[in-house]
Amino acid sequence: MTPPTTLSLHDQPLEGLRVLECSSFVAGPSGCMTLGMLGADVIRVDPIGGAADHNRWPVSVRTGGSLYWTSLNRGKKSVAVDLRSPEGRELVVALATSPGPDAGLVVDNNVGRPWLTYESLSQRRPDLIQVHIQGHADGRPAVDYTVNAEVGIPGITGPSAMAEPVNHVLPAWDLLTGMTAVTGLLAALRRRDRTGEGSFLSIALADVALSGVASMGWLAEAAEVGDRPRHGNHLYGSFGVDFGTRDGSRVMVVALTVRQWKNLVAVTGIGRVIGALEEALEVDLSLEDDRFRLRETIAAILRPWFAARSMDEVTRELDEAQVLWSRYRSLAETVRELSKEPGTSVFTELEQPGIGTVPSTRSPIRVAGEYIEPKPAPQLGQDTDRVLAEVLGLGEHEIGSLHDRGIVAGAA
Repeated sequence: MTPPTTLSLHDQPLEGLRVLECSSFVAGPSGCMTLGMLGADVIRVDPIGGAADHNRWPVSVRTGGSLYWTSLNRGKKSVAVDLRSPEGRELVVALATSPGPDAGLVVDNNVGRPWLTYESLSQRRPDLIQVHIQGHADGRPAVDYTVNAEVGIPGITGPSAMAEPVNHVLPAWDLLTGMTAVTGLLAALRRRDRTGEGSFLSIALADVALSGVASMGWLAEAAEVGDRPRHGNHLYGSFGVDFGTRDGSRVMVVALTVRQWKNLVAVTGIGRVIGALEEALEVDLSLEDDRFRLRETIAAILRPWFAARSMDEVTRELDEAQVLWSRYRSLAETVRELSKEPGTSVFTELEQPGIGTVPSTRSPIRVAGEYIEPKPAPQLGQDTDRVLAEVLGLGEHEIGSLHDRGIVAGAA
């Protein structure tokens, strides 16, 4: 019997797949970057001079280049086209509908471009797969921060005594939408491989956010009991909160399971106090809901233990006791600490043309236990000539004519 083969790091799962990306900002680019990290050939189409996000903050203080754009577009190819000209649009349509079993895949978030719709493209290639990302399902615009406000998350985020909404910093719904787009595209590709049929999938950012909130039972809870009050840094429904150490550091401690709770009680030596509390109040603190209801009391009991110890002492004792915890650190601290041993985790350093060495990450999806190394983002229009020649079969003189007439552009 032949043993099953094991996927190696050099056999990337999506190698040979060609995806045309016509999107900007976070959702589409993050999803297509994931496809690229898994081996897909992602061709980014940008207007000459760049889309609205090409110079978006954060930018490098060394060169002024966008750290945002280069980070979200690692490993892709860039084709710069005059999207206002009929000839430029025809080039994009040709790229989108190019032949081959691994082509005909489009991810976009465009509005008001009838020539780039599924109805138009599928006339040229009936088995085309297009994933269209939008704000609301009815076509209204939205971004992560407006969607987050709509679903009610800022009202349950922040200190308990605060009345104003607290917006999040991380565009979590954008990133989740990007991963949803990846799932949808690969599912449609699986269907096409089996049936030969194309697909049009549309994903609304607002729908992803609302679905995410609903999946955690938060909408059902609101329907039954109304709005949940804020709980600051306390973990909702269980025990978890932050504590300060003697030397000014801060840690987050979580006890979700019975074992985690018992380990925390044992290492901090509060067993007798907890036993007396359970007896006096007739509660069982091995239960999550009882721990949550008495969270403030438990935190007050634990606080002196942390305040009496340095960060090093807390680290050693909690790790030995197998407590679930982590130290708070700033983004700058995270970079400094991970930079000491680049390449030993998902964190690495990348040489980005036009900017220099930047902190980066490899793909979080490990193949055969190994991380896939990242590739730098392209310069705008860097791959225009190569893509037009290899994908569309255009000759040197044809490509030169397109440049001369301003239909396409290369890297500056």
